[in-house]
Amino acid sequence: MAQLLIVDDEAHVVERLSELVPWERIGITAVHKAYSAYEALERLSLQTIDIVITDIRMPGMSGLELSEQIRDKWKRTKCILLSGHAEFEYAKEAILHGTASYLLKPVPDDELLETVSRILQALREEWNAIISQERIARTLRENLPQLRSTLLSELILGKRYSASDLQDKMAMLGMPDFFGEPFSLLLVRLEKPFYGYDQRGLALVEYAVGNIAEELFTPSYRLWYGKDTHDYLVFAVSAIAGEGDKEEEQQQSLERTAAQLQDAVHTFLKGEATVLISRRGTFPHDLSALYDGALSALRRRVGAEQDLVLTVAEEPPEAAEVRSVASLYELPTLAQLLEAGQWTLADERLDRIFGELQTKRSEIEELLLEAYFAIASAASYYAHKNGRPLSGLIGAGYEKLLQGVPYRSVQQLRDWTASVMGSLRSETESETKSSRTKLIADVQQFVERRLADDVSLTAIAEHVYMHPVYISKIFKLETGENLSDYVYRLRMDKAAHLLLHTPDKIYEIAAGIGYQRAHSFINVFKKHTGLTPQEYRDKYAPSQGC
Repeated sequence: MAQLLIVDDEAHVVERLSELVPWERIGITAVHKAYSAYEALERLSLQTIDIVITDIRMPGMSGLELSEQIRDKWKRTKCILLSGHAEFEYAKEAILHGTASYLLKPVPDDELLETVSRILQALREEWNAIISQERIARTLRENLPQLRSTLLSELILGKRYSASDLQDKMAMLGMPDFFGEPFSLLLVRLEKPFYGYDQRGLALVEYAVGNIAEELFTPSYRLWYGKDTHDYLVFAVSAIAGEGDKEEEQQQSLERTAAQLQDAVHTFLKGEATVLISRRGTFPHDLSALYDGALSALRRRVGAEQDLVLTVAEEPPEAAEVRSVASLYELPTLAQLLEAGQWTLADERLDRIFGELQTKRSEIEELLLEAYFAIASAASYYAHKNGRPLSGLIGAGYEKLLQGVPYRSVQQLRDWTASVMGSLRSETESETKSSRTKLIADVQQFVERRLADDVSLTAIAEHVYMHPVYISKIFKLETGENLSDYVYRLRMDKAAHLLLHTPDKIYEIAAGIGYQRAHSFINVFKKHTGLTPQEYRDKYAPSQGC
């Protein structure tokens, strides 16, 4: 599918080229029209145009200037310049502006079709090169380490993927198949002198530690390397078991290899590192829990001590800590979901939070407190991020918040949360509607005041400080009318009014509604009403002259 845009201030040229040339014969599926360079830029901002055919000499902005803007903003769009002048300087300047071809008017249909067909073929070859499997594979290989690390970081922080999606991602990144396998985590904290390094120096050290780990653990282990938010190195390690290997022997081997990793940091990198080895779990189900346990052990058992190797043992039941509500901290967080306006996903997250609370009856008072603070914090963050006081957004729910955790059951907290989230959502949707109404009014006032000037989508966007595509979509959504159709209708309505109620000349009316050439206005007005401006005036206001 290919799309073509024809640009000329002479309406009859645009109509002839768009309607009479058999474009479908060479694979053109849509032909768009523009009667000025400004209107062409508006079209380009709304649609994906493959080829632009434009006249060189147009009032306001020439075809050469248009082709230069297209080259800067839409690098894959090709331009063909048309001109009735055969001076070589035009062709030379056109080539400097990166145009695909230059043709003299009047151009025969066969020559025009052949030129466009040739450019379309060149475009196809360009896109084939861009999307070639070899290029994609090369780019993927170059970014594999970062992509692998990012995925592991997301998983240890609790981001959820379906089993099939995660397996697909891991396969795409060339990761070992851990699914359903026992594994452990290694948490490596780089210490002196590394914490004094700049970002580049530290990145080189981390890269070196990753390479050393691969040398030491391969081929006895599957290894997946990443980095957490605390700048600790994280290794997911799964033993490749041989016949007769016992779990105890595998654990001892893992501890010896971890100690070798620490020794290598001493010997080759001249620094210190603490290495924590988690208990065993099943991938991916236990990944986040193992990470949390290793992090907790680093905090409680190691603290400020340095250069240790430590295996995290199972806690005896009587010493078990109160476990946090894990779904409160999954990525993206509840606050992030609210900020992005993902209300459905936020509701699903809250369902999981309260479902988890229902399973933890023995610790319910502590966990209700934790959940209450987290939900209230997310609501406050959302309100303040939008420049609003929370009290104004959630109404009566704010008074209960000030009372300080007045909830003693999961259902009470859930009811309060539903009320708060409902208020947030309702207020936001109302605010969005009000904001859109004001935007439409601003756009309409701008167009009405400047109908004789530049009222292109680009000019409107600059006036309201928003992206042209957003304005176009919102205008259509709120009014049911395309912005370009609105401008066109307003011009025709104003022209009809002036024809019937003023003695202005036809060319004066044309200029007053934004047409620099009277004959262009005449052609457009006739297409709109079925009558020329003079015929319209004579028919409906016969007493007024032109």
